[in-house]
Amino acid sequence: MKKYKVQNLPFIVPTNDGKLIEEHFGLASIKSELSIAHMVAPAKWSEPFQTPEFDEYTYIIKGKKQFVIEGDTIILEAGQSIKIEKGARIQYSNPFDEPCEYLAICLPAFSMDLVNREA
Repeated sequence: MKKYKVQNLPFIVPTNDGKLIEEHFGLASIKSELSIAHMVAPAKWSEPFQTPEFDEYTYIIKGKKQFVIEGDTIILEAGQSIKIEKGARIQYSNPFDEPCEYLAICLPAFSMDLVNREA
């Protein structure tokens, strides 16, 4: 048995907000204790506030992304990264005029059951 897995066909998560989510490892693709996803958030995109039950690491490849974490507004640009600890109330958005391309890593793996999005 090989001690590696190559991901050639990530799972494309269906969305209705124009965001591209390609999960390479996680619960919807190659099963893993963490999830790794390549994402592109379109210009003017946002999500509701949430309080995830997982740590999330984000690395910005292109563009900018805004995070409102526990009342603090943080804007990251290409080459910057952030770790957001589980239990933090957060809103992700791209209020800018250009798409934002980034990688997201969640531990434990991303699950809608663990996101706790607000209505």
